Amino acid sequence: MTEGTTSAAAEGADTLTRLEQEGEIAADYLEGLLDIADLDGDIDMDVEADRASVSIISDAGGRDLQKLVGRDGEVLEALQELTRLAVHRETGDRSRLMLDIAGYRAKKRAELSELGAEAAAEVKSSGEPKQLKPMSPFERKVVHDAVKAAGLRSESEGEEPQRFVVVLPA
Repeated sequence: MTEGTTSAAAEGADTLTRLEQEGEIAADYLEGLLDIADLDGDIDMDVEADRASVSIISDAGGRDLQKLVGRDGEVLEALQELTRLAVHRETGDRSRLMLDIAGYRAKKRAELSELGAEAAAEVKSSGEPKQLKPMSPFERKVVHDAVKAAGLRSESEGEEPQRFVVVLPA
């Protein structure tokens, strides 16, 4: 191996170690939260797309965990931010950690990928741009990825919280 390859491999290993550490800190924080709230849930940690990913899952169907998701994922978003702050407090580094509870984000990701693909197909056939409803940053990212996979491009427009995706013709 060349010196550049060796340092790139070491940098990749350092990043993986840092992301695993973020996941462990987040898991500890969330376990404490579950204890305080007297909710049952198992913590699953992973590293996906250069960010730590932590999921809270339940064998009991996740009805109790729905309280932690809230309406339209609002509580989940707040818990994700609190968890990121807990990681930041421990590491001193900004975290891009993703939190999923009871499979809410995974389900939402699948729905949004389908929405993005359908919008791209509509734009391909009509040749006209298509504006989608306002979305959170997570939702817009998933739609942008689906549009890109369909071979088109998209842009975000507007101001938070009314920021939306526009799918553009080729």
